[in-house]
Amino acid sequence: MNKESNCGCSHHHAEEESKYTFVLNDYAQALDDSLVEVKVKELLNKVEDNNTLEVKKFLFNCIDLTTLKCTDSEESVLKFTEKVNEFDEKYPDLPNVAAICVYPNFANIVSQSLEVESVGIACVSGGFPSSQTFQEVKIAETAMAIHEGATEIDIVLSVGKFLSGDYEGVCDEIEELKSVCGEKHLKVILETGALKSADNIKKASILSIYSGADFIKTSTGKESPAATPEAAYIMCDTIKEYYNKTGSKIGFKPAGGINTVHDALVYYTIVKEVLGEEWLTNNLFRLGTSRLANLLLSDIIGEETKFF
Repeated sequence: MNKESNCGCSHHHAEEESKYTFVLNDYAQALDDSLVEVKVKELLNKVEDNNTLEVKKFLFNCIDLTTLKCTDSEESVLKFTEKVNEFDEKYPDLPNVAAICVYPNFANIVSQSLEVESVGIACVSGGFPSSQTFQEVKIAETAMAIHEGATEIDIVLSVGKFLSGDYEGVCDEIEELKSVCGEKHLKVILETGALKSADNIKKASILSIYSGADFIKTSTGKESPAATPEAAYIMCDTIKEYYNKTGSKIGFKPAGGINTVHDALVYYTIVKEVLGEEWLTNNLFRLGTSRLANLLLSDIIGEETKFF
């Protein structure tokens, strides 16, 4: 697993480290937190312009409808999935959610009972939410989730390794897990609340993308602060910079603490203004939340509903 142990020399390690330093130096890194705040404030002035029915329908179609509770059971996850099936019957004119997001041990039950072809099956994997387990376990868990029917995998960056400067360890792990995923989307959760500074969020974004992330995601929702507009701005700005260099489009997913329709509109506005209209598709933009589904639906149909 560890490239260094294969050759038993520190020379290789130094080469690896310089490789990642080189990658990071290729991007404008020195980010000023206060400058980010100013930029975000400017963008937030545009949020009300996006407060339309069409945007709300689009946002609903970007939701990763999520249940990640210790009380989840086969029965509760089956009911959760049935709701998504029923939605298509009850609201045939509205787009459904983008995906159902569950723990890996429930991938099979979702896969067996989900009837809506357009809805993906996302699983959190790799020692979620702390990422603190053996790399072999992360690989096995990811492979098993895919075998059981997962079409997307959400993993957490090894934040401890990242903060201690072990970029090689961080990147090797993401590369390994991406190779397990193959064509299936790998979303890498940065846990921005634990990274704290703009500089760290930028570095973590670059390394994740460089190592094969198809999406970068703000948070697990298990740490606070979770998603913030500032973190979203930095991540989208990095995705844009990467796109300008390579022509490759990486997706963005805010998650954790998205509690109101206004919160969702804030992230929509940041994506629209920083990345542009091309990113306004659920292949490149997701919202990790469950709470929001009923709120958006209530706004869309014009009456309060507790459908989900």
